[in-house]
Amino acid sequence: MENEQHAAATHQVNLHPRASVLPSVVHALVEAAERAPERTALMCGDDSLSYAEYLRCAAGLAGHLARYDVAGQRVATLMSNSIEFAVTMQGIMAARAQIAPLNPSCPPAELVPQLKSDAPSVLLCDEAWLEGATECARQAGIARVEHFGAGGLNLDAWRDDAGLTLAEPLPGPEDLAVLPHTGGTTGLPKGVNHRHKSIAYFFAQVFTMWPMRFDHERYLTVAPMFHGFGHQFATWLPLYGRGTLVIERAYSPQSMIRAVERHRITVLEGGPAAIYIGMTGHPEFRTADLSSLRFCIGGGSPCPDDLQSTWQEVTGVPILQCYGMTEGAPITCSRADRRYKPGSVGVPPPLTEVEVVDLEAGTRVVGPDQPGEVRVRGPQIMRGYRNRPREEAAALRDGWLYTGDIGYFDRDGELFLVDRKKELIIVGGYNVYPREVDELLFAHPAVREAATVGIADPFHGEVVKAFVAIEPGASVSGDELTSYLAENLVKYKVPKHIEFMAALPKTAVNKIDKLALKERG
Repeated sequence: MENEQHAAATHQVNLHPRASVLPSVVHALVEAAERAPERTALMCGDDSLSYAEYLRCAAGLAGHLARYDVAGQRVATLMSNSIEFAVTMQGIMAARAQIAPLNPSCPPAELVPQLKSDAPSVLLCDEAWLEGATECARQAGIARVEHFGAGGLNLDAWRDDAGLTLAEPLPGPEDLAVLPHTGGTTGLPKGVNHRHKSIAYFFAQVFTMWPMRFDHERYLTVAPMFHGFGHQFATWLPLYGRGTLVIERAYSPQSMIRAVERHRITVLEGGPAAIYIGMTGHPEFRTADLSSLRFCIGGGSPCPDDLQSTWQEVTGVPILQCYGMTEGAPITCSRADRRYKPGSVGVPPPLTEVEVVDLEAGTRVVGPDQPGEVRVRGPQIMRGYRNRPREEAAALRDGWLYTGDIGYFDRDGELFLVDRKKELIIVGGYNVYPREVDELLFAHPAVREAATVGIADPFHGEVVKAFVAIEPGASVSGDELTSYLAENLVKYKVPKHIEFMAALPKTAVNKIDKLALKERG
């Protein structure tokens, strides 16, 4: 009975009345252009677009793409953060095509297989990526490559043309909107099919959990826009709220701090902890005027407790953790109206069920404080993987998305993540959750970054290895860290090896790259 009550407690019921579910992402742009045509929608460097100009540019690109009969097809992108990229995504969807955003910094050996799998009818890129994009397209058999820049597309051709309007019909809820790709710890990343419906519900869920103001917020992002967090949270959520989005092309702690101060940012879409760690470590963090901040969004990596404390002490607002994945976000959120609980990633959003089930069969709901696999169902979940029926069948079972994450609910119904199921380290038959070791290392005053992985061992099968970057000016030895960990962990969890690095490697979305560390061994 206790388990049944606990499972029911994970179900949130209603959306906030002000958070409407739109038919598509494109409808958000139409609504914003109608209600606030002169408001600045996008800012990047010295360039900007009003909502009226944003709509015209999207309509111009949609019309350009329509000549290639892209409706119902995929259009791939290889683009860096820019106003052009934001317009490109809207233009592709307005042409009733599906965006396939790819990481432009990936080598051809990774891009060509992804392009072959996605099979786009057109590839759009920045001028900076044109040479590489053209060669990748040739190898993948893609006939059409378009680019922004000299000799190519230009927003100036569309932004002032008052005669440009979006062609009807606009996309519908069941149309495919975007094909983001999972990070892929092994093999070819999976393309995730998301409908407009799932993203429209995502908008309404977030605005219910975090009561951001329509028509008032000023957002700041540096998240790569090709990534799920980068386009859904950082690019389209501000559009839904009819706010102003300030886009940083590349990350530096100083530029982020100064952008918050200069633009009076109210919503900082920071994402992974590394972004916030860099900002708190910069000398200007404690002297800058950050009083405009109302919401600071975190996700994609654990948020250490000391980071949370420092951030809230200086800014007066917490880092609101959002736990999700490419296949369906958000799954849980730290609600703005609840006191932050250290280590928690929050509670389920509206219309969403989250359960923790046994690791073996994945069918038995476990009780409070018992770890198991997190599974989810709700309207924001993906339709499935592109051309990956076996993986899709494993992830989507009986209406549930099995996340591969290990976590537990406490007795207040808040979710805590233990680790990724696939990142479990098994030492002589005992399970070691890397996050437990990481959190202890993060808590050490000399440690700036830390990550724990399992490496092969002929006797134990695997042993624990930690990679550590220390604070500037700090000093600590491997033996000292080992002794510190041994005071807090059972022996088999204590790292057998500790390697010091100047900085831990990061993925394109600023997560610590555990795969690279594991390969380093």
